Amino acid sequence: MFLDESLGIPVQDLWIDIGKIEAASSENLLYATQKPEALLKRIISASSNPGDLVADFFCGSGTTLAVAEKMRRKWIGCDLGRFAIHTSRKRLIAVQRELRAAAEPYRSFEILNLGKYERQYFAGIDPTLPEPQRRAQSARREDDYLTLILSAYKSDRVRQTPPFHGKKGATLICVGPVDAPVTRALVHEAVNAAVALKVTSIDCLGFEFEMGLSPQAEEDARAKGVRLALRGIPKEVFDKRAVEKGQVIFYDLAYVEIATKAKGLNVTVSLADFGVSYRQEDSEALAASMKGGGSKVTVDQGQVVKITKDKAGAVTREVLTKKWTDWIDYWSVDFDYRSKQEVLIVTLPDAAGRMVDRPQWTGGYVFENEWQSFRTRRDRTLELTSAPHAYPSKGKYYIAVKVIDIFGNDTTKVVEVKL
Repeated sequence: MFLDESLGIPVQDLWIDIGKIEAASSENLLYATQKPEALLKRIISASSNPGDLVADFFCGSGTTLAVAEKMRRKWIGCDLGRFAIHTSRKRLIAVQRELRAAAEPYRSFEILNLGKYERQYFAGIDPTLPEPQRRAQSARREDDYLTLILSAYKSDRVRQTPPFHGKKGATLICVGPVDAPVTRALVHEAVNAAVALKVTSIDCLGFEFEMGLSPQAEEDARAKGVRLALRGIPKEVFDKRAVEKGQVIFYDLAYVEIATKAKGLNVTVSLADFGVSYRQEDSEALAASMKGGGSKVTVDQGQVVKITKDKAGAVTREVLTKKWTDWIDYWSVDFDYRSKQEVLIVTLPDAAGRMVDRPQWTGGYVFENEWQSFRTRRDRTLELTSAPHAYPSKGKYYIAVKVIDIFGNDTTKVVEVKL
């Protein structure tokens, strides 16, 4: 037998030749469930061909998607975790850059939101009950939830003006679900209802909001004569004592300010300001709960704060977010945002009653990352001005900027430029 004529040894059931990801490896993203790329390369090679579609419905840090892209497969990735989506996004952009530098083909990708989860698990509804009892239990829990939120918001409950749940002075209030984000569809319904009722001020409250919803939703509502405020529900709302003492604060969503600079048909975009109003835990209350010294990090009044308490009980407070740029992990620009309508194919009956596929515009637009800058574990620098973009002709264009903060939350701003 000669070595160059040997077919080798078949791969065994136990793949001991694939090692773990080392701490110093450039592949290591510090994601808890991350798998080695070598493992996914073997699986994808054995089960698909170039051009095939690969799907990972728990994509985590995006290893399957990154390997599939490198191996010229199409792919779909899904995950419930905000950090998983954000980590995968940055990883796939890095893969695109690698392939481009090597003159290899690569594809663009979209990030889409479903935002609907199983209510019975998140809202504590017993799935083993018969359907009528589940509906009754769900109705009771929802009523208790709405009463709690509106009480903390210092507003009155209303029941005859859907989709609104409360009223505060002349402002109608819509409360998002406990187990899912406030969606564009819900906000659109509330704004249209306000127009029909001739109400000029509404507040939408939620624990989280669909990606890209703010501030475009406020601008769209303003165009219809409605002042819309999107406010986050703090976790303190479930603390009865905090509600009774009026200590629950509902903060507006993050905001971003951008500046554009035109020279002929070329335009650059710069980040001018970014602000958040997050609050995890009151720093004074956190310090009081610390026994025997030590330190903890929290978010208080829009700042990341390190609280240190020595054994004598002396407390020091260090603000870790020194400037507004410290909040930003990623930002990107779509230089011609409204040129790409978001279109779905829906099946509807035609005049003869036959079911046919028809394109239908959702009312939204597809955000395309035409330029982006982001921090990585090894490189914490962040460009604040984009590369110049050349437009084909004079006219009016809409530029969309998407900012992802260090907690994985996103804020989108759309501005108009005339050339």
